[in-house]
Amino acid sequence: MLASAPAPHAAPLAPAAQAPHALASSEPSVAGGAPFTREQVRALYARPLLPLLDEARRVHVANHPDNEVQLCTLLSVKTGGCSEDCSYCPQSSKYDTNVEPEKMLDVEKVLASARRAKELGSTRFCMGAAWREVKDGPAFERVLDMVRGVKGLGLEACVTLGMVDANQAARLREAGLDAYNHNIDTSAENYRSIVRTRTFDDRLRTLANVREAGITVCSGGIIGMGESDEDRCEMLRTLANLTPPPESVPINALVPVEGTPLAGRPPIDPFELVRMIAIARILMPKARVRLSAGREGLTREAQLLCLLAGANSIFFGEKLLTTPNSTESDDLALLRDVGLGTLAPAVTPQT
Repeated sequence: MLASAPAPHAAPLAPAAQAPHALASSEPSVAGGAPFTREQVRALYARPLLPLLDEARRVHVANHPDNEVQLCTLLSVKTGGCSEDCSYCPQSSKYDTNVEPEKMLDVEKVLASARRAKELGSTRFCMGAAWREVKDGPAFERVLDMVRGVKGLGLEACVTLGMVDANQAARLREAGLDAYNHNIDTSAENYRSIVRTRTFDDRLRTLANVREAGITVCSGGIIGMGESDEDRCEMLRTLANLTPPPESVPINALVPVEGTPLAGRPPIDPFELVRMIAIARILMPKARVRLSAGREGLTREAQLLCLLAGANSIFFGEKLLTTPNSTESDDLALLRDVGLGTLAPAVTPQT
């Protein structure tokens, strides 16, 4: 829910005293001071929406091209059968959903999908495997080959594979990986109500391993899972207080799936998604904020508000791993109709 008692004259963000979490840094934040406090982020969340959008817009145009949206394609390369119990996920083996476990895709099939994504305008190709954690062996070697192949096509390569240790992260970097996606999902306090098979610190540890290997971080969260306003603020504060903050921040709306514990959750008000994107933009000015899952249920006008709030990337393609997404033709039509361009490739194909 949006805050019921907005603070129209909330004080501007100011330096705080200490980091919010043991694995967050005490170095200066992106605002130039110490890490953000609960009170600072809560004050942002309580602002009326239009002034919040005004500030997010100012931050966005000061740090990013005003008319540029990155298209990112996400493909499930190993579907279903995951041993985790994430309450939102139809790929968990704990739940009876319509997602059946599938064998891992071969490299050539993945690269064929990557070629098509590039032809349609994507500049980043992300590959997801439904694993609790990466295990060394043939499957991981195949992922490394996929990364090399995607890089060879001149695309940014991203993977989401569950938890990785330092050595595995280093091997991914050696293969050419640009980004690792590992969402923190929600606040540290609320995490146990959503996932019980691993801890919030496990999430942060993987992000630290990825960062140490020299891979950029893609990490965000999900709203609409029954969390409080405070949980939403804390999720964004944790991300913003990482040093450095993630280069990419996906903001997802829950897509309820029959058979999962969250199947009965009502859809969020689109303004809640707009508000989260605006705050993410203000707290993490340099990040690429991604309008992610749940977009299929938004009107064109709601999606435009999200872009106005500071989103400058969308997941592009008719499926996000296993859940529906807006069609590619609808996305391209929306961008064309409002005069937004797409990001040109920044990666030179390898020969």
